[in-house]
Amino acid sequence: MALVLAMLLDAAFGEPKWLWDRLPHPAVLMGRAVGWLDQRLNDRTRQAGVITVAVLVFGALVLGLFLWAIPGIWVEVIVGAMLLAQRSLVQHVQAVGDALRLSASDARHAVAMIVGRDVRGMDGPAVARGAIESGAENLSDGVIAPVFWFAVAGLPGVLIYKVVNTADSMIGYRTEKYEAFGWAAAKLDDVLNWFPARLTALLIWCVANKKAPLANIRRDAALHRSPNAGWPEAAMAPALAVSLSGPRSYEGVQQDFAWVHPEGSKNAGPDDVDHSVGILWKTWALALAGAVVIALL
Repeated sequence: MALVLAMLLDAAFGEPKWLWDRLPHPAVLMGRAVGWLDQRLNDRTRQAGVITVAVLVFGALVLGLFLWAIPGIWVEVIVGAMLLAQRSLVQHVQAVGDALRLSASDARHAVAMIVGRDVRGMDGPAVARGAIESGAENLSDGVIAPVFWFAVAGLPGVLIYKVVNTADSMIGYRTEKYEAFGWAAAKLDDVLNWFPARLTALLIWCVANKKAPLANIRRDAALHRSPNAGWPEAAMAPALAVSLSGPRSYEGVQQDFAWVHPEGSKNAGPDDVDHSVGILWKTWALALAGAVVIALL
C-alpha cells in the first residue's frame, strides 16, 4: 500500500520546485556521494570501482532499513514518491512537444534538458524522436524499475537501485578515466535493469493501440548499444508507428545508429510526442493497477 500511495503522490505533485529550491533532492545527495567517492578512490582500476559500488550499496541498504523501521507507512510513502519520476518525466517530454509548435530553437532548448546528444543541428523530427526515446527509456529507469524494486524489497531495494543507477549515469562511461573504475557500476546497473526494462516494454505493448509482434520488439531491442535501454524504445516505436534512434551526433561526432522500427515514419512531430505522453500515462496506470493487486494479496 505504501507503494501505491507513493505512486499516486508522485503523479499528483511530481517534484515541487518550492521544496527542492530549499532542500537537496535525494538524487542530488546520491550524486554528491558518488562524486565524493570518485574523487577519493578513482585510481582507474576495477577493484576501486567495485569498492565504490559496495560502499554505495551498503550505505543505501543501511539507510533503507533505518527508514523502513520507522513505524507507520508515511515515511515509505514520502521517500518512495521522491524516488519516482512519473510526473516530472511526462512534463519534460510534453514540454518538447509544446515547444515544437513554437519554433525549432525552443524545441532544441527543451529537448536538451532530457537528452545527452548534440542538439544544435537537430531538425523537428529529430527533436521529436529524441523526446520520445528519452520518455521511453526514462519510463523504465525512472518509474518502472524503482516501482519494481520497491515492490520486491521496499525502501532498501529502491534506494539501492537509485544509487546504482546514479553511479552508472556518472561514472559508467567507456572513457579513459572510467573504463575500469565505472565497470562495476555499469554492470550492476545492467543487472538491476534487466527485468524492469523488459517489463516496461511489455507494459507499453499492452496499452498500445498498435501492437507490433513481440518478435519485432525483441529484434529491434537487440539493435541498441545498451542491453536494456532498447526494450522500451523498441516497444514505443511501433506503438506510435514511427522510427526511432537512427543517426545522431555526440560531442561533435556523428554516430550511425540503426533505426528502431525502420518501417515506421521518419517524420515524427509534436502530435507523436503528445501520443507518447499518453502512452507513458497509460503504462503508469497499468503498473499502478499491478501494485494495487499486490497490495491486496
